[in-house]
Amino acid sequence: MISAQNIIKTYGNKTKKTQILNNISLTIADRSFTVILGASGSGKSTLLNILSGLERPDSGSIRYADTDITFLSDSQLTEFRKEKIGFVFQQYYLLPNMTAEQNIRMGADLAGNPDYRETIRAVGLENERKKYPDELSGGEQQRVSIARALAKKPDFLFLDEPTGALDEKTGRQILAYIADIHQRCGVTMILVTHNQNIAEMADTVIRMNSGRIETEQKNQTKKTAYEIAW
Repeated sequence: MISAQNIIKTYGNKTKKTQILNNISLTIADRSFTVILGASGSGKSTLLNILSGLERPDSGSIRYADTDITFLSDSQLTEFRKEKIGFVFQQYYLLPNMTAEQNIRMGADLAGNPDYRETIRAVGLENERKKYPDELSGGEQQRVSIARALAKKPDFLFLDEPTGALDEKTGRQILAYIADIHQRCGVTMILVTHNQNIAEMADTVIRMNSGRIETEQKNQTKKTAYEIAW
């Protein structure tokens, strides 16, 4: 479980500061699929970064079960992310001089996971594993980035606009992979998006506006990637 309490985050200097997150509190259940929804500038990506330990809040606390990560040193926080957390971004951040398999193996090596080839099969990349990023489509590159994150066997997977750079057909395919992975692996997923339709796939939907949580709701029924509007 992730528990955030009274999170405040500002950017700027002494003469001009902008508050990005204003007293945010929330709880994310283990093995759940949570979508954080909001327009550009609402603070959703900053919240994702703070929840995942990529950034530190100005005040407040982030707890993973009994571990308060706001009190960890930089080296301890890096080790925590390495052991517990996977990331998928809108940009794929693949190393261009490495094949798909080598990029995925990087994630596996961080966790000492020798079974990364199973992850390659799980995301349907067996036939593309020897190709380099510039030989892959956008959807295939995003699958490599998802597989690289999953190869760490993380307990928590954070996804920041994972379909933002994809067309509708490819975006639906990636969302279907994400939903399937959540169901099969039981990883806790937190996905940030501005696409309100994707929220219909989640267990919990958190809507943000101007650095605050506007609403939080549970979906009684969830739609598949091929049932939502685009």
